[in-house]
Amino acid sequence: MDKFRALYKAVSFLSLLLISISSSAQCAMCKAVVENGDVSMAESVNSGITYLMVFPYVLVGLLLYFIYRYRKNAKN
Repeated sequence: MDKFRALYKAVSFLSLLLISISSSAQCAMCKAVVENGDVSMAESVNSGITYLMVFPYVLVGLLLYFIYRYRKNAKN
């Protein structure tokens, strides 16, 4: 059983590595905006991407915090 688990982990890791190598493209809209050479526009696109990326992490963090508090209070 342990050999199967190790093989599964190795195949999963390699497949994720290969998928990430081939998926390094941008969306067509972002690429068109950035290719114009306008530096302030490119910085704005990067700021917008960062802004949109933060919220899922905040929501997952809050969810995990409330689960932790609930479990801590349930033990007492």
